[in-house]
Amino acid sequence: MVEVVDKFMRGMPKDAEKNPDADKWSELRDMEAKVRRLRETRNNLRDQGKAMAQKRNAVQDQYKEHREKLDLMKAELDAIHAERNAHKAKRDAINQQLRDLFSQVKGRRGEHGEKKSATAEYSHLISQINNLEEKFQTTSSSTKKEKETMEQIKRMKRRADELEPEVAKFEMVSVDLSNLDEAIATLKAESDDAHNLFVDALKRADEKWEGYKEALDHRNFLKAEGDRHHAESVEFHEKANGVHEKIEEMMVNVNKARDELNMARQERESWISDHNKAVKAEMKTGAESDEVADMLVQSLLSDGELVFGGVGKDDGAKTQKRSSGSSKKKNMRRMGPIRRR
Repeated sequence: MVEVVDKFMRGMPKDAEKNPDADKWSELRDMEAKVRRLRETRNNLRDQGKAMAQKRNAVQDQYKEHREKLDLMKAELDAIHAERNAHKAKRDAINQQLRDLFSQVKGRRGEHGEKKSATAEYSHLISQINNLEEKFQTTSSSTKKEKETMEQIKRMKRRADELEPEVAKFEMVSVDLSNLDEAIATLKAESDDAHNLFVDALKRADEKWEGYKEALDHRNFLKAEGDRHHAESVEFHEKANGVHEKIEEMMVNVNKARDELNMARQERESWISDHNKAVKAEMKTGAESDEVADMLVQSLLSDGELVFGGVGKDDGAKTQKRSSGSSKKKNMRRMGPIRRR
C-alpha cells in the first residue's frame, strides 16, 4: 500500500512533460544515423577502389617485366630475320652472277642498248683487261698501238674500280673468270649453301615467332587486365565521390538542426536564469539588498545618524523614562518591606 501511494505521489511516466524538442531530436538522430551509414558505404567503396588499384599496380608490374622479356625475344627474332635476309641477298647475288656467266657462255652478251648488271659488266671488264694485258706482253706492235692499248686498259681498270664497291656489296664469290665452267660450278655450290642457310634461318625464325606470338598474346592479356582493374578502381572512386556529395548535402541539414536545437536550449537556459534572478531578487532581505545599503549611506551622509528597524530619534527618550521607572521598582524590591513603628 505504501509503495502504491509513493508511486502515486511521484507520478506516472506518462504524466511527465514531453520534451518540446523531442521531434527535432528524433529527426536529428535519424539524419545522423543515415550519415553514418553513408560514410560506411563511402569508406567501403573507397577500400574496394584501393584494392582494385593495388591489383592494377601488380598487373602493371607484371606487364613491365613481361615487356622486357618480349623486347629480348624481339631482338633475337630481328637478328634471325637479318641473318635470313643476308643469306637471301647473297644467294640472289650469286644467282645473278651465274646468270651473267651463263650469258657469257652462251654468247648472249646483251642486246644493243640493254643495260647490263654491275656483276656482268665487272666480269666482262676483268676478262677484257686480262686479255689485253696478256696480248700487250706477248705481241709486239708499234708505239702508237701500244699507247692506245695502255690507255684502253687504264679506262677499263677505272671503270672496274667504280663497279667494285657495288659488286662487293653483294659479297660476290671470287672465281676465276678465265675458266667459266669451274666458275659456274663454284657459284652453284655457293648459291646452294646460301640457300640452305636461308632456309635454316627461316625455320628458326618461324619457331621463334611461335614463342614470340604467345608472349604477345600474354602481353595483351596483361594490358587488358590492367585496364579492367583501373576502370573498376575509377568506378568505385566515382561512386564513393557521389556518396560523399550526398553526405555533404545531408550534413548541411544536420548542422542546421544542431544549431536550432542549441539555440532552443540556450533560450530555455536564458529564460530559467532570468527567472531565478527575479525570484532571488524578490526574496532578498534588507541586509542583503544593495538598494537598502545605498539608502543608509545616503541617510548617514545627509542626517549624520542612522535609523535601523524603524526606530526614530524621539523613541530613545521614551525608552529612557520607562527604564528609569522600572529602576525605582527594582530598588524598592531590594530594600524589602518597610515596618511601621
